[in-house]
Amino acid sequence: MHDVADVLRRLTVVFTGFEGRLEQTPLIRKLTRGRFEMDDYRAFLIGLRQQVKDGALWMSRAASNIDEAHLELRSKLMRHAVTEHRDFRLLEADYVATGGNLAAITGAEKNIGSEALSAWMFHEASKPNPFGLLGAMWIIEGLGSIKAQEWGRLAQQRLSLPDTAVRFLLYHGENDSQHIEEFREMLGLVLPDETTAKRIVRTAEVTARLYALQIEEIAA
Repeated sequence: MHDVADVLRRLTVVFTGFEGRLEQTPLIRKLTRGRFEMDDYRAFLIGLRQQVKDGALWMSRAASNIDEAHLELRSKLMRHAVTEHRDFRLLEADYVATGGNLAAITGAEKNIGSEALSAWMFHEASKPNPFGLLGAMWIIEGLGSIKAQEWGRLAQQRLSLPDTAVRFLLYHGENDSQHIEEFREMLGLVLPDETTAKRIVRTAEVTARLYALQIEEIAA
């Protein structure tokens, strides 16, 4: 049987590979190597907005498909969705604080990676008891916890941005670590179970690949 500790170890391996793939994307290479420009940051905010806006929606759908035997998990997902359902507004405010036009970010289309990621998340969320999505949350919340603040500070330094232009990244860097603890509790509500454990890890793998594709497709 696969318990919480075992699944966390496997998810950590997935996340490490995900980090490595992100570091090789053109956008993040620019950010870490000092060639990051304002247009890159604005494109980054536009790309993130699409995924963030959908996040609370697929979480709500997933919660609605969890059965009565797992009401505590349903409640946790619903609370999480409520907490984050307005986060995309932060991205819009950050964009405007850089001098960008609000209509440019609110009217932007999803890139290829964002389209694939969104379709995947809603597909999984529509299944009965979509416990695999805990793996997706590990990838997305882990990214916020481990990378968001680092990326926010780098962007701020490279572009001499005011705090009002990096609020989304800095906020998530400070708050997503708490979400990781909540995630451990969620895992405990559905494990140990071999089939569920495998699905959680597999969903993390697919989500990591599609999220990286989303970042790969961001172009200034």
